[in-house]
Amino acid sequence: MAQEFRCPGNIQQNLTAEIHPCSKCGYGVEIFSDEVRRRCPKCKTMVFRERMPSCIDWCPAAKECVGEKKWKELKGTQP
Repeated sequence: MAQEFRCPGNIQQNLTAEIHPCSKCGYGVEIFSDEVRRRCPKCKTMVFRERMPSCIDWCPAAKECVGEKKWKELKGTQP
């Protein structure tokens, strides 16, 4: 019996969190591995995670795998 393929980047159990300092106030903002940005709860400035190249950048099935909305967000083409 063949196993169904699942993208490892799309499994919620593999999420990790990192603290990124806000560029305006220095507050540590928690950003999860499936997020590109998050608003600072202290000063409301948008804080961005430095992004390493991922399958979103090179895989032809990335848009279908993660969904168009998430794909656009990760590619930086959606606010």
